[in-house]
Amino acid sequence: MDFNESLSYKNISLQILRRDDFDKLFEVASDPKIWDQHDDKLRYKREVFKKFFDSGISNPQNCYLIYYKGELVGSTRYYEYDSVASTIKIGYTFYAKKYWGTSLNKKVKNLMLSYAFNFVETVFFDVWIDNFRSQKAVEKLGASLYKKDSLRERFVFKLTKEECLLDLKNIK
Repeated sequence: MDFNESLSYKNISLQILRRDDFDKLFEVASDPKIWDQHDDKLRYKREVFKKFFDSGISNPQNCYLIYYKGELVGSTRYYEYDSVASTIKIGYTFYAKKYWGTSLNKKVKNLMLSYAFNFVETVFFDVWIDNFRSQKAVEKLGASLYKKDSLRERFVFKLTKEECLLDLKNIK
């Protein structure tokens, strides 16, 4: 299994994050509204975003730049792959505000899920307790609440290969 592959389908392209992508990704991430419901509301600041960016660069399962119709619109990643338990997590996702409420997140996540389920049986999503937009988005994918992690102030949602009814025709 290789989670360090670029993925694409129709007008969506997930490209592996590189160190020299910082400035262009920060341009998207510098809107304070993006981070209103995230655990670190200051990620719109360059020095704070740098830590977030560096964690994506050092993540063994990679971090993606999300391109939609050729435009850089956000970022997401796979992380915490467990070959024994046959699980991986998807998260750390953000989009430019103009893409909120569109079908883009569902299409991106369906692309990632269809790839991940070639290698794992279960995908988890960690969502910060106050991030209501992401909680709704994950539920729309068919994931269900698995547990509340009070220590890390997050909900953990779960989606199994069996439960996941992917229809790639809807990724358009």
